[in-house]
Amino acid sequence: MSTPAAGLTRRLVLDRPPMLGAVFGLHRRGTGDPTHRVLGGIHLRTTRTPCGTALLKVVAQGGEVSARAWGDGAEWVLDHLPRLVGEHDDLDGFVPHHAIVAEAHHRYGHFRVGRSDAVFEALAPACLEQVVTGKEAFRAFRLLVREFGEPAPGPTREVGSAAYGMYVAPTPEQWARVPSWRFLAAGVEERRSRTLVRTAQRAVALERTLLGTHEAADLALRSLPGVGPWTSAEVRQRAHGDADAWSIGDYHVGKNITWALTGEVLDDAAATELLEPYRGHRYRVQVLLMMVAGGRPRRAPRMTLPTHTPYATRGRS
Repeated sequence: MSTPAAGLTRRLVLDRPPMLGAVFGLHRRGTGDPTHRVLGGIHLRTTRTPCGTALLKVVAQGGEVSARAWGDGAEWVLDHLPRLVGEHDDLDGFVPHHAIVAEAHHRYGHFRVGRSDAVFEALAPACLEQVVTGKEAFRAFRLLVREFGEPAPGPTREVGSAAYGMYVAPTPEQWARVPSWRFLAAGVEERRSRTLVRTAQRAVALERTLLGTHEAADLALRSLPGVGPWTSAEVRQRAHGDADAWSIGDYHVGKNITWALTGEVLDDAAATELLEPYRGHRYRVQVLLMMVAGGRPRRAPRMTLPTHTPYATRGRS
């Protein structure tokens, strides 16, 4: 423990070297995400906790993790750090059935699925990412967080400025009050903004899904208008630490999985069949395959992004 200006500190000693890049990278929405930064081997993350906002700074050396946190939620994020880095994760029942999965597990057996215990924090950007490219969604998230979020707590040179230039994402109430024309200015059409606003109004109930099973969380999430299997999976991967929540419905993931396992690019139905022996660990397999096989070869140019939104003409990026 230390002074409020210096933050609170915590040290963890694990029986494995944590893969902080994978842990924090899952929550990071592109390289310009104002809620996450990477400075060499240092990972920084802002979040909202039941106790208030927090900025978390983490570095690992071998199996030793050193963390410092600022803000009203500092103690909460430090208490939950073991869960974030995957100490709750259970590999029971995971048996590689393909040579490439066995190779991935041999090389990255220390990978663990972490959990943020922050449902709406994961859901808001997932709503923005529906049916568009990642680059478009990341840009929208960046613009909206900087406009409607708040400066990160922590060490700053000036009062009221953002620590490390970072921001905390808006509260559910703040997301619900974003004017429709500001969503449009960020490139978010009504379909996605409507889903985000509706889910924001259910945020308190959604946080309670952390207390139940992963299956119950999936049912609760998918009961919301505009939230389907893909969005539910994206949330459960991050907030609930669901090792089975593979990204079904993603434009690339099913194709990448089938290519890695069979050498052929097939659809989600084929990916579901191939993953069935791994039920309970299908998201784990998705990540392990990405680590060793990457994505399938692409033979077409990337999609051209739209440039007609007000932010583009006003020079904001």
